[in-house]
Amino acid sequence: MRVILFSLWIFAGAAVLFAQQPAPVRAPSTASQRPPQTVQPQTYQPEQIQAGQIRFSSQCGFCHGRDAAGGETGPDLTRSVLVAQDLRGDKIGPMIRSGRQEKGMPAFQELAESDLNAIVAFVHDQKTKAESLGGGRRSVDVADLQTGNADAGKQYFNGAGGCAKCHSASGDLAGVGMRFQGLALLQRMLYPASGRPAPAPAKATATLPNGETVSGTVVSRDEFTVVIRDTSGANRNVSASEGKITIDDPLNAHFELLGKYTDTDMHNVHAYLQTLR
Repeated sequence: MRVILFSLWIFAGAAVLFAQQPAPVRAPSTASQRPPQTVQPQTYQPEQIQAGQIRFSSQCGFCHGRDAAGGETGPDLTRSVLVAQDLRGDKIGPMIRSGRQEKGMPAFQELAESDLNAIVAFVHDQKTKAESLGGGRRSVDVADLQTGNADAGKQYFNGAGGCAKCHSASGDLAGVGMRFQGLALLQRMLYPASGRPAPAPAKATATLPNGETVSGTVVSRDEFTVVIRDTSGANRNVSASEGKITIDDPLNAHFELLGKYTDTDMHNVHAYLQTLR
């Protein structure tokens, strides 16, 4: 009896000890950390900032985002240490002029000095605004999304999700894990119409009351009218009340899945797509 009581005492003590152990703490995401503080705050004229916004959007926005907070391939400049340490273009200017070929950033040697200064003004203004918001997160890191199981995602892809009916891991999705990472990959998976390159447009066939058939790609559509670009390149406005319209949109399956996904399904498929390299 003493042995049993002693064993129970040991077991209870161990249970208390383990219960008191703190749960493992995950390191905070870099996306949730506060951006580096500007070393020397600086202000610019509104006209120069506005000019810089236009020039930045056309020259840099595709990679760094229209608001300089990160885009398709370029980093968030409001979190850049170089920008934080820059004083009126002394560091940003040379970077823009020389580029970073190893990172895919071209050199802009022919950019006018006034345009360069305007871009610097816009970037600093965006960083000042970001700092004034007080929050930390401006984006989502790849590590933030690593909660799925790739094997389970593959099963869902080939089974319940029905993804394999339209896609192939060795065909159209080959290397997708290299072309898109993190949030960009998840967005491409959930809302493919918003990504680049743009997916194939929907096709439509309309049979008019006079028996004429109009076929082509869908330019736009609403509940009343479908605009079809026919084989000659002409746009045809077809009213839904004029005849029968059949639309073949490869993205419909994605939209339907949005209402079927559980969070677990979504992250599992995302994990699986990352393995397609």
